Amino acid sequence: MTDSGFRLKGSVVTTILLEVQTFSLDDILFHLKEKIDQVPHFFNQAPIIIDISKMKRGITLDQFETLIKSVSSLGLGVIGWRCDPDSTPVWGASVTIPLLPASKARPISPPLPLKEEPSPDVVVKTVVEERLVPQAAKVITKPIRSGQQVYAEGDLIILAQVSAGAEVLADGNIHVYGALRGRALAGVKGDTEARIFCKSMEAELVSIAGNFMLSDALQNIVWKDGAQVLLVDDSLEIVPL
Repeated sequence: MTDSGFRLKGSVVTTILLEVQTFSLDDILFHLKEKIDQVPHFFNQAPIIIDISKMKRGITLDQFETLIKSVSSLGLGVIGWRCDPDSTPVWGASVTIPLLPASKARPISPPLPLKEEPSPDVVVKTVVEERLVPQAAKVITKPIRSGQQVYAEGDLIILAQVSAGAEVLADGNIHVYGALRGRALAGVKGDTEARIFCKSMEAELVSIAGNFMLSDALQNIVWKDGAQVLLVDDSLEIVPL
């Protein structure tokens, strides 16, 4: 798009998902502020999506708009919201922020039209073959300094430390052969099988497929020792190495 004086490019941005299950504004803000106080520089102006798809009871437009303003007042940038696509609220079109699709709902490119209906065997075989094509691992030999962000489309292997305030992200696994003091986010495109391995767990935050754990919880499990992080039934498990 250089003819118009600008270019459109893709970018990797760490986005927080606030999943609301029961609407209680005071409780939400209290616990959210607790998390922010633990790692303030991580949450400062961080983009956040409000997800109400798992709410058991409804929420009014006024309540939802109040929630947006309250979350923004804590220094977070609300960039959109999500809901159950089968039960979009009647007031959905009136919300001041955009309605975003589910994380796995938007394809990277439109599918090609098929001339004939394929058999189920062909479809399964094609999907399996595509998933078996690995992305090349990215290998980093130098320390990741504070303020730096490193992203890998496959696995990310770091042969040094990750400093506090740094961020490493990967579609696949993350291996840190040094101290992990910053933030590590594996499976950023939804791979629940991704894992994080490090020689010394001192992280501010670890995350797999959007499920994260902060340093205060990590210190009660494994701290300054070798560890791996994996996802089991939508919950993170930290296992000593």
